[in-house]
Amino acid sequence: MVEDLFDKKEIGWKTIDENRKNEIFNFCDNYMNFLGKAKIEREFVKEARKAAETHGFRDLINFEKINPGDKVYFVNRDKSMYLAVIGKEKLENGINIIGAHIDSPRLDLKPNPLSEEGGLAYLKTHYYGGIKKYQWTTIPLSIHGVIIKRDGEKIDINIGEDENDPIFTITDLLPHLAQDQMQKKLSNGIEGENLQVLVGSIPYQAENEEEEKTLKETVKLNILNILNKKYGITERDFVSSELEVVPAFKPKSLGLDSSMIAAYGQDDKVCAYTSLQAILETENVEKTAVCILSDKEEIGSMGNTGMESHMFDFFVSELLNKAGENRPNLLDKLFCFSKMLSSDVDAGFDPLYASVSDAKNAGYLGKGISLNKYTGARGKSGASDANAEYVSYVRNMLEENDIKYQVAELGKVDVGGGGTIAYILANKGVDVIDCGVPVLSMHAPYEVTSKFDVYEAYRTYKSFWR
Repeated sequence: MVEDLFDKKEIGWKTIDENRKNEIFNFCDNYMNFLGKAKIEREFVKEARKAAETHGFRDLINFEKINPGDKVYFVNRDKSMYLAVIGKEKLENGINIIGAHIDSPRLDLKPNPLSEEGGLAYLKTHYYGGIKKYQWTTIPLSIHGVIIKRDGEKIDINIGEDENDPIFTITDLLPHLAQDQMQKKLSNGIEGENLQVLVGSIPYQAENEEEEKTLKETVKLNILNILNKKYGITERDFVSSELEVVPAFKPKSLGLDSSMIAAYGQDDKVCAYTSLQAILETENVEKTAVCILSDKEEIGSMGNTGMESHMFDFFVSELLNKAGENRPNLLDKLFCFSKMLSSDVDAGFDPLYASVSDAKNAGYLGKGISLNKYTGARGKSGASDANAEYVSYVRNMLEENDIKYQVAELGKVDVGGGGTIAYILANKGVDVIDCGVPVLSMHAPYEVTSKFDVYEAYRTYKSFWR
């Protein structure tokens, strides 16, 4: 009687055999390996493109006409990407979309970042996305991104990940001198302007005494000299660069049972990776399957690589054009008949901070994929609220495929909230619900997920397209 009437969500590990456990661990080993190579959006797109081409996907630009079964992709400015497997049905009947984002909270270098103070060289940063600033001090950091020289040459930068590389850090006060600092709120214990990355301390060695008399900021000069010798750049080249400071931690299994993953950037690369793997293995679909790997979600999805731009509309319009279907207003019809999973992470229930969550409406590690019918803040402000009919459709899909799932909210009603790209597609008329992996320590330099949930996300996305 109780089993029939109550909705009990048990720990997923209890429901699987040793073979499934090995599948999960092997899948997550591949995920951690991928994540270690793809800490920023440009790197994720680069690795995703390589994987796509290995699985038979081709750049949409190279197609004059597309047919059912074709696998296509489109890369937008190296920072976002869309992939599609063309279905047997006409596109105008709707498409099945899974959308994740591949940007994560981090520190971006300022346009003029290099400075010298007190005989030390620093790189000034501007934090990107919602972070707790104090978490970014006294940890190993690496620098990733690109520098575009005046002649157009693009230089890829990745310093701090290789075992032979130096790392960087942001210093903090010793407790003996931090009485005033420790009286402040956590939110301003570390000021944004003090998130300066320590990069050097050796002065430039002048060639003669005459030169030494004229030199200033010799530590900064030495750093510029090192960069010039290695990359052929000058200080002016920082202006046309995109350089991101991220933790130098490597993704690792967590716990004596190795049941969890600790890694930077799992919001939202855990859902992006599982979405990517699912579409790489998708074939012979009735409705066209589309995977979105978007940028700029952490700062509102703005810009021409974010979902607020018209670049995704352009991609879908090109699909219609090359399928020979397009006509006026058909794009609007297509979206109105489409379905989507917004594959973004959920705040996992943390027993150490239980007071911020409604325990009966929270996502738990190890209990499977987490559905958020709505996000938003407090009175559902800014939410995309999935209708009951669509929730039923997704629920039935999960249950028919024996996928463990839970339904959650992002904390207690008056405590906080958040948003994803779901509302952007919902505004176009798409049926959409948030569907992702619960995460502990979200937006921290080291985030935690359950390997069981990661694998269930992969199974969910694969089943949705199938």
